[in-house]
Amino acid sequence: MTLEEYRSDFNAAAKGSASMPIAGACVWLAIAIISTQFDERTGVLILLFGSGAIFPLALAIARVRGEALISSDNPLAKLMGLCVLMVNLLWAVHIPLFLYAPTFVPLSLGVGLGLHWVVWSWIVQHPLGIVHAVLRTILVAVAWFTFPENRLLAIGLVIVFVYGISIWQMLTRSYTTHITTRPEVDSKH
Repeated sequence: MTLEEYRSDFNAAAKGSASMPIAGACVWLAIAIISTQFDERTGVLILLFGSGAIFPLALAIARVRGEALISSDNPLAKLMGLCVLMVNLLWAVHIPLFLYAPTFVPLSLGVGLGLHWVVWSWIVQHPLGIVHAVLRTILVAVAWFTFPENRLLAIGLVIVFVYGISIWQMLTRSYTTHITTRPEVDSKH
């Protein structure tokens, strides 16, 4: 298959790829709301554990949507999986921050968990992933500086807002049919 065929296959199998951001928006919203009931350190601890709920929730949403969230057949899906691994390697930063400077964790997680959007954008050849990553990074930083007493709430709401924009774009953009559902074409004719 060509790169374009793999892209088309990735898009169609993922049905717009909305399950992960829907799950992310739900978790970040829950964390933002819950954070209003606890002190900063407890809220950050809830964020650390709560962010681990995004992937399992996305798997459940993907099942309902008929979305192939995980695929070993398409090298672009494998690349996306490696990007998720890359983002998760940042836990080597998040955990020490929690231990020594917990006020920075909402900033580091807010930015770090959005970095894979740049590669997703390249895979699907659509700018919304780059827009998401850049807008998210800028707004998370602004929220972190602007709301020092409510950083987790502000960052959570900012991320939900950016997810909302991206989810809408993901669900309304067009993508081509799944390569594996097309009849085989004889290349000799």
